[in-house]
Amino acid sequence: MLLAIDVGNSNTVVGLYDGDKLLNHWRTRTVADHTVDEYGMLLLNLCKTSKMGSKSIDTVIISCVVPSMLNILEPLCRKYFHLTPLIVGPGIKTGMPIYYDNPKDVGADRVVNAVAAHEKYEGNLIIVDFGTATTFDYITEKGEYMGGCIAPGVVISSEALFEKASKLPPVEFSSPKFVVARDTVSSIQAGIMFGYAGLVDGIVNRIKEETKTESTVIATGGLAGVMVAETSTVDLVDEMLTLEGLKIIHSRNI
Repeated sequence: MLLAIDVGNSNTVVGLYDGDKLLNHWRTRTVADHTVDEYGMLLLNLCKTSKMGSKSIDTVIISCVVPSMLNILEPLCRKYFHLTPLIVGPGIKTGMPIYYDNPKDVGADRVVNAVAAHEKYEGNLIIVDFGTATTFDYITEKGEYMGGCIAPGVVISSEALFEKASKLPPVEFSSPKFVVARDTVSSIQAGIMFGYAGLVDGIVNRIKEETKTESTVIATGGLAGVMVAETSTVDLVDEMLTLEGLKIIHSRNI
C-alpha cells in the first residue's frame, strides 16, 4: 500500500492507497516543532483506523512546502515504516515539462496538482488551490506547466484583519445574504467571501484573456468547497487532487 503525505504550511493531508483505490484520508495541522515520535504515533494511529493497517504500507511519497518538516518525516518513515520515502522535488519524474524560469522554484504541491489535473481532465486547465496561499496555475492541453500566480490565502488575510483592526471580531467563513450588510459580523463575512470570490474570478479571467483559451477551472484545497459557491468561473471542485497527483507521480517513479 502507498502512504501519500502532502505537507502544506497550515495543514498536512495524508492518504492511504491500495493500488488506485483511496482507502482513507485525513487532514491534520502542520506543526513543525513536533518530534519524530509524535508524528510517528499520529500516523500510526491514523493508519490503524483503516482495515489494512500500517503494516501493509510498503511505500511512501511526500510532497512538502515546509522544508523543516522533511527533517521529521524522512527519519519517521525509516523508524516506523522501515522505508525511505520518495520526495517530490528536483530530479523526480513527473512526466510534465515545467516552463518556469527556474523550475526548482515551483512549489511541490503546485506540480503535483498540475500532474493530477492533466491526467484526470481534458483541455487547457486552470487550477485554483485554496491553501495558506491561494495559487493559480495554468496547464496546456499538451500537459505543459506554464506558470501562474500566488495571492495571500483567505485565512491569513482574515487573521491580519483581526489582528490589525482591534474592534473587528474573528468570524466564521460563511456566505452572507447581502453584500450591503447591516451588522459588523455580516459586513466582515461579505468582505471576505465576496472579496475573495472577486479575486478568484478576476485572476481566472485574466489568465484566460492572456492565454487566449477557454480553460476548465478546477478548485482544490481545504477551503475550496466554501469559497467556490461565491465564484462564477470555477467549473468543478476536486478536493483529492493533490493526493491523486502524488499517487500518479509515485507510479511514474517506481
